[in-house]
Amino acid sequence: MIVTAPSRRQAIAEDLRAQITTGRFKGGDRLPAEAALATHYEVSTPTLRSALALLQTEGLIEKIHGKGNFVHHPLRRITYIGGSRTCAEAAGATPQLHVTVHTTQLRAHGHLIALLDVPAGTPLTQFLCIRHEGKSPHSLARIYIPGDSSPSHACAEPRSGPPDLHPPLTEIRERVTARHPTPEEAATLRISPSLSVLTISRSAVDSTGHVAEAAVLVLPGDRADAYFITHPMTGEERREG
Repeated sequence: MIVTAPSRRQAIAEDLRAQITTGRFKGGDRLPAEAALATHYEVSTPTLRSALALLQTEGLIEKIHGKGNFVHHPLRRITYIGGSRTCAEAAGATPQLHVTVHTTQLRAHGHLIALLDVPAGTPLTQFLCIRHEGKSPHSLARIYIPGDSSPSHACAEPRSGPPDLHPPLTEIRERVTARHPTPEEAATLRISPSLSVLTISRSAVDSTGHVAEAAVLVLPGDRADAYFITHPMTGEERREG
């Protein structure tokens, strides 16, 4: 068997990874300047940046333009509960999450037409909700409601069930996709473009058959889980249905 020696970028990434996991560099610490690291490891700047890109993909560090490379704090896990309207963060000794909300009036176009099952040009209200852990972006969600008004709690903290909408909700449709982030999503979440994200598209349908609310959640793949529970019907329940 032929054993291939690790490349320089892999060796550098492994050394820095070890220093992070052993606490030599702690969450929030700024790594030495790239030029200094390249000199230390006796490599070119492109090779050094390639090694740092591996750690960015793993979610260990983040690069902030104009400031440098910083070690991530231990990431709070995000657990999406299937059938609910929001995602819940696993408990942990981390700073409290807070949400920023931006509201926009727009008209249905592109994928929104199918997501909300409305004609092109239908007026919509969009809520862009970005969750932050301390100063770091944690996850984002775009919530869409037909019309120019909506419940005030569209981006509220996680709840155990859907809101009181009239007519009542009767069905929640969900689709889970793994993909690379768009350039805008990568910039907003400050993640590597090569880090996969978990995208959850969800439509809440009311008793009249109309989509009352739709959402697209984007969760970085290095901190996201999706959790679904199915209750199979008995033969008697199927006959009654």
